[in-house]
Amino acid sequence: MERKTSSFSKLGMLITLGIVYGDIGTSPLYVMNAIINDAGSLKEAVPEYIIGSISLIFWTLMLITTIKYVLIAMRADNNREGGIFALFALVKSSKKWLIIPALIGGSALLADGTLTPAVTVTSAMEGIKGQKFGSLSFSNNQFVILIIVTIILMSIFVIQKFGTEKIGRSFGPIMLVWFSFIGLIGLKNLFSNLSVLKALSPFYAVKVLTSPINHVGIFILGSVFLATTGAEALYSDMGQVGKHNIYATWPFVYVMLMLNYLGQGAWVMTNYTENKFNGMNTINPFYEMIPSNLKLFAIIIATLAAIIASQALITGSYTLVQEAIGLKILPRLRVKFPGKLKSQLYIGTVNWILCLITLGIVWGFRTSEHMEAAYGLAITITMLMTTILLHQFLIMKKHRHLAFFFLVFFVALESLFLISSLVKFIHGGYITVIITSLILSVMIIWYFGNKRRDAYMNESENVSLLDFIPQLEKLSNDNSIPIYATNLVYMHNVSSDYSIKRSIIYSILDQDPKRAKVYWFISVNQTDAPYECNYNVDMMNTRNVVNVQLNLGFKKSQHVNIYIRQIINSLMNDGAIDQQDPKYSMLPNRHVGSFKFIIQNQQFQDLGAQEYMRSLDRVLIGGRLLLQNITISPSLWFGLEFSDVVEEKVPLFLGIHEDPYLVLNKIKNRA
Repeated sequence: MERKTSSFSKLGMLITLGIVYGDIGTSPLYVMNAIINDAGSLKEAVPEYIIGSISLIFWTLMLITTIKYVLIAMRADNNREGGIFALFALVKSSKKWLIIPALIGGSALLADGTLTPAVTVTSAMEGIKGQKFGSLSFSNNQFVILIIVTIILMSIFVIQKFGTEKIGRSFGPIMLVWFSFIGLIGLKNLFSNLSVLKALSPFYAVKVLTSPINHVGIFILGSVFLATTGAEALYSDMGQVGKHNIYATWPFVYVMLMLNYLGQGAWVMTNYTENKFNGMNTINPFYEMIPSNLKLFAIIIATLAAIIASQALITGSYTLVQEAIGLKILPRLRVKFPGKLKSQLYIGTVNWILCLITLGIVWGFRTSEHMEAAYGLAITITMLMTTILLHQFLIMKKHRHLAFFFLVFFVALESLFLISSLVKFIHGGYITVIITSLILSVMIIWYFGNKRRDAYMNESENVSLLDFIPQLEKLSNDNSIPIYATNLVYMHNVSSDYSIKRSIIYSILDQDPKRAKVYWFISVNQTDAPYECNYNVDMMNTRNVVNVQLNLGFKKSQHVNIYIRQIINSLMNDGAIDQQDPKYSMLPNRHVGSFKFIIQNQQFQDLGAQEYMRSLDRVLIGGRLLLQNITISPSLWFGLEFSDVVEEKVPLFLGIHEDPYLVLNKIKNRA
């Protein structure tokens, strides 16, 4: 949603329910089911085991979601934006090595999110198995469930490119109904066995970890952790709704979730000895405790909640990728804004990759039980990385003692969850680990490839723009050379000391001199403030050479055609440059001439021939160039597809080093 929803209000709270809590809010669909599977069967889920498990859920939500994320992490906002990359942007200046936890955490968050749509929608739809509603009856055939789930997920992914602004308005009311429903159903069942309230004591949480009735020991935490997997998304979505709306709504959500978990626990404690459940392979207490006359409504509202959770995950992935692009952690991808809101974006590449992986998971794992076994492994890594970055944030805020306690406590706690989740590796967790590794590889190659390329280029490939100002002015006024363009724009950075790539000056002066009325050098600088949008102009004591530093936040569109005409009109109004007044134009009183944009694309060359380079540098720089060539072109990235653009291919020189082994034998016929 737009920024206006970030202020505290009843409408903001309603929108927050629809945007923020989809993932964590649908966890009751599968968490208790996973805990019963850890016990082996419903018959073995004895009261002591259930009370201990629910106690673990209660205190996990209290410690990780409430204390770490709601009370601490949301104070680490970057101009009201949250999430691991916004947090990294806040602390990156203090320690260079903090890029490592940011890369690992971001890639794990993207990878683990591929399971969320699959597990939530499948869990919701499995409620119809064996049900009869009037003349309509459903068998226990899982294949039917898979077909329905596939249709739902495909529909969600297909509609993304059209924008979901109108649909999104209904998310809040639906989630309000969802949370109210699960809370009331839980409360109704809670009265069947009030002894489950003992779960609110941490004593039972600690006791069950070492109790012989818990057959999996500490590994039960892997299932318990599923209850809080949406906490990282809660922090990431802070910028869309505002922290105060989350502060106001989280207590309601927490109470409704716990009422449902307590109700499921009471149902299990009441029914675990019932013979009618002995022959059932899978039992989901969430649906079993719902009266038959409400079951159809429960399935419908659960499916809607699962769709909302999936929608939130998909759009959250777009935002995460866009932030990574802005921080130069991922290659450029084409970003579209199908709605009227700047927070509503669409990245086709991300959308269809997510779609393929999610459908692959649905058909590969087939049941929600198998998906649960693989779910949550990678997100524990993300939470650990966020803890490291938050520790640095607390140090920056001069809370050194709190930072130390925070780091020790949450690293120890989340390491326990990570260790307990490692058993999921062989049950399918390896899928998310592989995806994490692939995403991390791309991030490492792009980020460090840029760093190593810039390090080599800075050695010998830059010149000072100031040294060439006289020639540029002379060329601009040389009437013997035909005008190449009224405004010639180079989309390449000029540093604070006026350093610029040698190839740009060579392009203007040496390759058939390009005469222009005004030479523009546009530097687009990504800033740490998400929505920053301003510029600085340096005329360098001329009227026809303009150095523009355009400062855009990492969430801001980089379509320069949006800004450049504003800039040139402003300079004309201030008298900094001359009126251009085209001789022929269909627009009356037009004062701006033609534009031609020059973009230089570095191309592959024989990196192996650069003997002075380290092998690792060759891999990083070569990989970075490969990614550049298979992703969006600079002209599309800068929104210039309908402008007059010339793309010049230039080699990546990486320094001109003389070969010390080259020896002159002789010179023949010397005068």
